[in-house]
Amino acid sequence: MPKSTETLEVTTSRKAGYVLDSDGKELRVPDSWALLPPGDAAMSRRIKKDGPSWTVKEKKGRRLFSKGIWAPADRIDALKAELETERADPSYQKKLDAGRVRREKEQEVYAADFEGAVYDYLSFDSQFENLARKMATQIAEHAVPVGSGTVARTKRIPLERRAEAATIAWMRHQTTAYDDMVIPRVKGKRREVRKMLAKRSKELLNAYRKGIPGTEDCPLARAIG
Repeated sequence: MPKSTETLEVTTSRKAGYVLDSDGKELRVPDSWALLPPGDAAMSRRIKKDGPSWTVKEKKGRRLFSKGIWAPADRIDALKAELETERADPSYQKKLDAGRVRREKEQEVYAADFEGAVYDYLSFDSQFENLARKMATQIAEHAVPVGSGTVARTKRIPLERRAEAATIAWMRHQTTAYDDMVIPRVKGKRREVRKMLAKRSKELLNAYRKGIPGTEDCPLARAIG
């Protein structure tokens, strides 16, 4: 089957007019196709739904970045015109505004739920309740915003586990020297360091849960301020 009749995820190629498929094989972009730049989510959804297309993604580190979508130029033009007509209708803007308000309310509810889950995970002794409240707030403010890319934004694990993972990640950056460490580029080494720091963070949390006050030099107290 010709690749131009398939919907694929591809990566960039150094060769102009070509992309690489999942097997690393070069594919020539059909002459009648054009590249839809990234940035317009509504247009991207429509072009993918409308028929065969090649979504171009580029991996940098562990993250994937969209580089646009190859699709027949006439389809892109037609869908752009259709979308522009819809967007010119006042009802379209009202629909967008209503959706934005709904998402903002959902975000507020989730932020409160997540902060509560972090506080519950901390479970500090009552004498450190103020510290726990401040810590939960700071972690939520860092992890919850849309686009933060943190574990708090995933729905693949329960809220309680998200809260735990976000707390340990926050502590790794705020209470350890992780950000200044020079970690050898050896497979598994960074994971090993993170595991070691997570153990230290949990030991520190357990001390506060048992009512053992931190020293004046306690990294957690310094981080909260």
